[in-house]
Amino acid sequence: MKILVCLLVIITGFSADAQETPEETAAKKTVESFFVAFHDQDSIALRELAHPSITMQSIAEDEEGNVNLTTDTYSDFIKAISSIPETTKFEEKLHSFEIKVNGPLANVITTYSFFVNGELSHCGVNSFQLFKEEDSWKIIYIVDTRSKEDCDSSIQFRIKN
Repeated sequence: MKILVCLLVIITGFSADAQETPEETAAKKTVESFFVAFHDQDSIALRELAHPSITMQSIAEDEEGNVNLTTDTYSDFIKAISSIPETTKFEEKLHSFEIKVNGPLANVITTYSFFVNGELSHCGVNSFQLFKEEDSWKIIYIVDTRSKEDCDSSIQFRIKN
């Protein structure tokens, strides 16, 4: 009987830790809304989700094996997304979320796989920094990693708790 009670306490404790706070849920919803707008090529929604001073960066390995950090403007990102032809289908599948909130700052990390016309293009991790402005979360920084290797449907290894 003691073993059963101990197991019940342990299981209950794990499920309580897994529940998101309302602020974590709101920050996650902002990131999910970003991807809805991204897939819909909705430049207006993409602008509304971001703070005017947003920064975007990517970390990727080039053909020679050098790791590079690139910076793009959010305006150029939106122009690029908006200009993708309707004949090109693209999808970024998110596999997991890790969310941390401290007052008006949130960090949302997601693992992903990116597909173009149904074919896997690359995979990696997104890191979103959000700022709570008045009553809504605004994205202030996005950095991602991009890899063409070690991509599989269970990209869980990319985030270690």
